[in-house]
Amino acid sequence: MEANLKKRIATAVPGALLFLGILWIGGGWFRFMTGLLAFGALLETRRLFKAIGYPDYFLLSLLIAANVWFSPEISTRFNLTIAGILIITAIYSYLRRRHVRPRRWLATLFTGLYAPFGFYMLTEIRALGTDTQGFWLAVILMMMIWGNDIFAYFGGKRFGKRPLAPTISPKKTWEGFYWGFPGAFLGGLMGLLLASANSIVAHPMTVLTLIPAVGIVSVAGPLGDLLESRLKRLAGVKDSSNIIPGHGGIFDRFDSLILIAPLLYFYFAAVVMGEIGMF
Repeated sequence: MEANLKKRIATAVPGALLFLGILWIGGGWFRFMTGLLAFGALLETRRLFKAIGYPDYFLLSLLIAANVWFSPEISTRFNLTIAGILIITAIYSYLRRRHVRPRRWLATLFTGLYAPFGFYMLTEIRALGTDTQGFWLAVILMMMIWGNDIFAYFGGKRFGKRPLAPTISPKKTWEGFYWGFPGAFLGGLMGLLLASANSIVAHPMTVLTLIPAVGIVSVAGPLGDLLESRLKRLAGVKDSSNIIPGHGGIFDRFDSLILIAPLLYFYFAAVVMGEIGMF
Protein backbone atom coordinates (compact mmCIF):
# COMPACT_ATOMS: atom_id res chain seq x y z
CA MET A 1 0.00 0.00 0.00
CA GLU A 2 1.33 3.45 -0.91
CA ALA A 3 2.66 5.53 1.97
CA ASN A 4 0.40 8.46 1.09
CA LEU A 5 -2.66 6.18 0.95
CA LYS A 6 -1.80 4.83 4.41
CA LYS A 7 -1.55 8.38 5.70
CA ARG A 8 -4.90 9.26 4.10
CA ILE A 9 -6.60 6.26 5.72
CA ALA A 10 -4.97 6.95 9.10
CA THR A 11 -6.40 10.47 9.00
CA ALA A 12 -9.73 9.69 7.31
CA VAL A 13 -10.99 6.96 9.66
CA PRO A 14 -10.74 8.86 12.98
CA GLY A 15 -11.79 12.05 11.20
CA ALA A 16 -14.93 10.38 9.83
CA LEU A 17 -15.79 8.93 13.25
CA LEU A 18 -15.38 12.34 14.89
CA PHE A 19 -17.49 13.96 12.18
CA LEU A 20 -20.26 11.36 12.57
CA GLY A 21 -20.16 11.71 16.35
CA ILE A 22 -20.73 15.47 16.21
CA LEU A 23 -23.31 14.94 13.46
CA TRP A 24 -25.20 12.63 15.84
CA ILE A 25 -25.08 15.22 18.64
CA GLY A 26 -26.40 17.82 16.20
CA GLY A 27 -27.66 21.19 17.35
CA GLY A 28 -25.16 23.88 18.25
CA TRP A 29 -22.18 21.50 18.30
CA PHE A 30 -22.72 20.43 14.69
CA ARG A 31 -23.35 23.98 13.58
CA PHE A 32 -20.16 25.10 15.33
CA MET A 33 -18.09 22.37 13.66
CA THR A 34 -19.45 23.09 10.19
CA GLY A 35 -18.93 26.80 10.82
CA LEU A 36 -15.25 26.16 11.56
CA LEU A 37 -14.95 24.06 8.41
CA ALA A 38 -16.66 26.77 6.36
CA PHE A 39 -14.34 29.44 7.72
CA GLY A 40 -11.27 27.29 7.07
CA ALA A 41 -12.38 26.58 3.50
CA LEU A 42 -13.08 30.30 3.00
CA LEU A 43 -9.50 31.14 4.03
CA GLU A 44 -8.16 28.49 1.65
CA THR A 45 -10.30 29.80 -1.20
CA ARG A 46 -8.97 33.28 -0.50
CA ARG A 47 -5.42 31.93 -0.61
CA LEU A 48 -6.04 30.36 -4.02
CA PHE A 49 -7.45 33.54 -5.55
CA LYS A 50 -4.59 35.56 -4.09
CA ALA A 51 -2.09 33.18 -5.72
CA ILE A 52 -3.97 33.49 -9.02
CA GLY A 53 -3.56 37.26 -8.82
CA TYR A 54 -7.08 38.33 -7.92
CA PRO A 55 -7.22 38.73 -4.12
CA ASP A 56 -10.66 39.17 -2.64
CA TYR A 57 -11.83 42.08 -0.51
CA PHE A 58 -11.55 40.07 2.68
CA LEU A 59 -13.88 42.00 4.99
CA LEU A 60 -16.58 41.92 2.34
CA SER A 61 -16.06 38.17 1.89
CA LEU A 62 -16.58 37.74 5.64
CA LEU A 63 -19.73 39.87 5.56
CA ILE A 64 -21.14 37.80 2.70
CA ALA A 65 -20.34 34.58 4.56
CA ALA A 66 -21.89 35.94 7.76
CA ASN A 67 -25.08 36.80 5.87
CA VAL A 68 -25.34 33.21 4.64
CA TRP A 69 -24.60 31.77 8.08
CA PHE A 70 -26.45 34.12 10.44
CA SER A 71 -29.59 35.22 8.61
CA PRO A 72 -32.28 32.70 9.64
CA GLU A 73 -34.93 35.40 9.77
CA ILE A 74 -34.75 35.69 5.98
CA SER A 75 -36.56 32.91 4.14
CA THR A 76 -33.85 30.25 4.05
CA ARG A 77 -34.76 28.80 0.69
CA PHE A 78 -35.06 32.25 -0.88
CA ASN A 79 -31.70 33.33 0.53
CA LEU A 80 -29.95 30.17 -0.62
CA THR A 81 -31.58 30.18 -4.05
CA ILE A 82 -30.29 33.71 -4.63
CA ALA A 83 -26.88 32.65 -3.34
CA GLY A 84 -26.83 29.75 -5.80
CA ILE A 85 -27.65 32.06 -8.69
CA LEU A 86 -24.86 34.42 -7.63
CA ILE A 87 -22.36 31.56 -7.42
CA ILE A 88 -23.22 30.36 -10.92
CA THR A 89 -22.94 33.92 -12.21
CA ALA A 90 -19.58 34.34 -10.49
CA ILE A 91 -18.18 31.14 -12.00
CA TYR A 92 -19.41 32.04 -15.49
CA SER A 93 -18.11 35.59 -15.33
CA TYR A 94 -14.78 34.45 -13.93
CA LEU A 95 -14.26 32.00 -16.76
CA ARG A 96 -15.05 34.79 -19.24
CA ARG A 97 -11.80 36.43 -18.08
CA ARG A 98 -12.93 40.01 -17.54
CA HIS A 99 -10.77 42.89 -16.29
CA VAL A 100 -8.92 42.79 -12.97
CA ARG A 101 -11.29 44.84 -10.79
CA PRO A 102 -14.48 42.95 -11.76
CA ARG A 103 -12.61 39.69 -11.26
CA ARG A 104 -11.57 40.79 -7.76
CA TRP A 105 -15.22 41.43 -6.97
CA LEU A 106 -16.13 38.02 -8.38
CA ALA A 107 -13.34 36.43 -6.31
CA THR A 108 -14.85 38.16 -3.26
CA LEU A 109 -18.32 36.88 -4.10
CA PHE A 110 -17.09 33.34 -4.69
CA THR A 111 -14.93 33.31 -1.55
CA GLY A 112 -17.74 34.57 0.67
CA LEU A 113 -20.45 32.36 -0.77
CA TYR A 114 -19.19 29.07 -2.14
CA ALA A 115 -17.85 27.12 0.85
CA PRO A 116 -20.05 28.80 3.52
CA PHE A 117 -23.11 28.15 1.35
CA GLY A 118 -22.26 24.47 0.94
CA PHE A 119 -21.55 23.84 4.61
CA TYR A 120 -24.63 25.79 5.67
CA MET A 121 -26.77 23.57 3.46
CA LEU A 122 -25.35 20.54 5.26
CA THR A 123 -26.70 21.97 8.53
CA GLU A 124 -30.06 22.46 6.79
CA ILE A 125 -30.08 18.79 5.75
CA ARG A 126 -29.37 17.85 9.38
CA ALA A 127 -32.37 19.96 10.43
CA LEU A 128 -34.86 18.33 8.02
CA GLY A 129 -37.76 16.41 9.58
CA THR A 130 -37.30 15.01 13.06
CA ASP A 131 -33.90 14.93 14.74
CA THR A 132 -33.50 11.25 13.83
CA GLN A 133 -34.61 11.75 10.23
CA GLY A 134 -32.25 14.67 9.70
CA PHE A 135 -29.35 12.74 11.20
CA TRP A 136 -29.83 9.75 8.91
CA LEU A 137 -30.34 11.92 5.82
CA ALA A 138 -26.97 13.53 6.53
CA VAL A 139 -25.38 10.12 7.17
CA ILE A 140 -26.75 8.76 3.89
CA LEU A 141 -25.36 11.81 2.10
CA MET A 142 -21.90 11.35 3.60
CA MET A 143 -21.84 7.61 2.90
CA MET A 144 -22.79 8.21 -0.73
CA ILE A 145 -19.93 10.69 -1.07
CA TRP A 146 -17.43 8.38 0.65
CA GLY A 147 -18.57 5.39 -1.43
CA ASN A 148 -18.27 7.43 -4.62
CA ASP A 149 -14.78 8.63 -3.69
CA ILE A 150 -13.50 5.14 -2.80
CA PHE A 151 -14.87 3.38 -5.89
CA ALA A 152 -13.82 6.21 -8.21
CA TYR A 153 -10.28 6.15 -6.80
CA PHE A 154 -9.69 2.41 -6.97
CA GLY A 155 -11.75 1.91 -10.15
CA GLY A 156 -9.80 4.64 -11.89
CA LYS A 157 -6.51 3.29 -10.58
CA ARG A 158 -7.26 -0.23 -11.82
CA PHE A 159 -9.19 0.39 -15.04
CA GLY A 160 -8.58 4.05 -15.88
CA LYS A 161 -7.53 4.75 -19.47
CA ARG A 162 -9.44 7.76 -20.80
CA PRO A 163 -8.71 11.10 -19.08
CA LEU A 164 -11.79 12.88 -17.79
CA ALA A 165 -10.33 16.40 -17.80
CA PRO A 166 -6.63 16.15 -18.75
CA THR A 167 -5.89 19.87 -18.59
CA ILE A 168 -7.44 20.23 -15.11
CA SER A 169 -6.86 16.92 -13.31
CA PRO A 170 -4.78 14.50 -15.41
CA LYS A 171 -5.22 11.51 -13.05
CA LYS A 172 -9.01 11.50 -13.20
CA THR A 173 -10.50 9.14 -15.78
CA TRP A 174 -13.91 8.38 -17.24
CA GLU A 175 -13.60 4.83 -15.92
CA GLY A 176 -13.14 6.16 -12.38
CA PHE A 177 -16.11 8.48 -12.90
CA TYR A 178 -18.34 5.55 -13.90
CA TRP A 179 -17.14 3.40 -10.99
CA GLY A 180 -18.22 6.17 -8.65
CA PHE A 181 -21.91 5.47 -9.39
CA PRO A 182 -22.08 1.96 -7.86
CA GLY A 183 -19.89 3.19 -5.01
CA ALA A 184 -22.33 5.98 -4.20
CA PHE A 185 -25.26 3.56 -4.44
CA LEU A 186 -23.68 1.00 -2.11
CA GLY A 187 -22.69 3.71 0.36
CA GLY A 188 -26.19 5.20 0.31
CA LEU A 189 -27.80 1.76 0.59
CA MET A 190 -25.66 0.95 3.61
CA GLY A 191 -26.70 4.22 5.21
CA LEU A 192 -30.35 3.51 4.40
CA LEU A 193 -30.16 0.03 5.95
CA LEU A 194 -28.55 1.47 9.08
CA ALA A 195 -31.28 4.13 9.23
CA SER A 196 -34.02 1.50 8.91
CA ALA A 197 -32.44 -0.71 11.56
CA ASN A 198 -32.05 2.13 14.06
CA SER A 199 -35.34 4.01 13.55
CA ILE A 200 -38.49 3.27 15.50
CA VAL A 201 -40.66 4.38 12.57
CA ALA A 202 -39.91 3.91 8.86
CA HIS A 203 -37.39 6.38 7.49
CA PRO A 204 -38.79 8.48 4.59
CA MET A 205 -35.81 7.62 2.38
CA THR A 206 -36.33 4.54 0.19
CA VAL A 207 -34.29 2.69 -2.42
CA LEU A 208 -36.42 4.37 -5.10
CA THR A 209 -35.68 7.89 -3.83
CA LEU A 210 -32.05 6.92 -3.24
CA ILE A 211 -31.37 6.35 -6.96
CA PRO A 212 -31.75 10.01 -8.10
CA ALA A 213 -29.67 11.09 -5.09
CA VAL A 214 -26.91 8.73 -6.27
CA GLY A 215 -27.01 10.42 -9.68
CA ILE A 216 -26.72 13.87 -8.10
CA VAL A 217 -23.77 12.81 -5.93
CA SER A 218 -21.97 10.99 -8.74
CA VAL A 219 -22.18 13.93 -11.15
CA ALA A 220 -21.96 16.95 -8.83
CA GLY A 221 -19.17 15.44 -6.72
CA PRO A 222 -16.62 15.21 -9.57
CA LEU A 223 -17.70 18.66 -10.79
CA GLY A 224 -16.96 20.13 -7.36
CA ASP A 225 -13.61 18.34 -7.38
CA LEU A 226 -12.76 19.63 -10.86
CA LEU A 227 -13.75 23.18 -9.94
CA GLU A 228 -11.33 23.17 -7.02
CA SER A 229 -8.65 21.47 -9.15
CA ARG A 230 -9.02 24.24 -11.72
CA LEU A 231 -8.50 26.90 -9.07
CA LYS A 232 -5.44 25.07 -7.72
CA ARG A 233 -3.97 24.70 -11.21
CA LEU A 234 -4.44 28.41 -11.89
CA ALA A 235 -2.86 29.17 -8.51
CA GLY A 236 0.04 26.79 -9.17
CA VAL A 237 -0.42 24.78 -5.95
CA LYS A 238 -1.01 21.09 -5.27
CA ASP A 239 -3.27 21.50 -2.23
CA SER A 240 -5.41 24.29 -0.83
CA SER A 241 -3.42 23.94 2.44
CA ASN A 242 -1.72 21.19 4.48
CA ILE A 243 -3.95 21.22 7.55
CA ILE A 244 -5.16 17.60 7.08
CA PRO A 245 -2.29 15.07 6.76
CA GLY A 246 -2.54 13.07 3.54
CA HIS A 247 -5.51 15.07 2.28
CA GLY A 248 -4.30 18.67 2.02
CA GLY A 249 -6.78 21.29 3.09
CA ILE A 250 -10.40 21.52 4.15
CA PHE A 251 -11.36 22.59 0.63
CA ASP A 252 -9.53 19.52 -0.75
CA ARG A 253 -11.36 17.14 1.58
CA PHE A 254 -14.83 18.66 1.23
CA ASP A 255 -14.79 19.97 -2.36
CA SER A 256 -17.44 17.45 -3.43
CA LEU A 257 -19.67 17.99 -0.39
CA ILE A 258 -19.68 21.77 -0.85
CA LEU A 259 -21.34 21.44 -4.26
CA ILE A 260 -23.46 18.38 -3.48
CA ALA A 261 -25.08 19.57 -0.22
CA PRO A 262 -27.15 22.43 -1.73
CA LEU A 263 -28.46 20.18 -4.52
CA LEU A 264 -29.34 17.32 -2.20
CA TYR A 265 -30.96 19.64 0.32
CA PHE A 266 -33.53 20.72 -2.26
CA TYR A 267 -33.98 17.12 -3.42
CA PHE A 268 -34.40 15.78 0.12
CA ALA A 269 -36.75 18.62 1.10
CA ALA A 270 -38.92 18.43 -2.02
CA VAL A 271 -39.01 14.71 -2.80
CA VAL A 272 -38.02 12.71 0.29
CA MET A 273 -39.62 14.88 2.98
CA GLY A 274 -42.40 16.28 0.78
CA GLU A 275 -41.60 19.94 1.44
CA ILE A 276 -42.37 21.08 -2.09
CA GLY A 277 -42.49 24.85 -1.51
CA MET A 278 -39.31 26.73 -2.37
CA PHE A 279 -40.03 29.94 -0.41
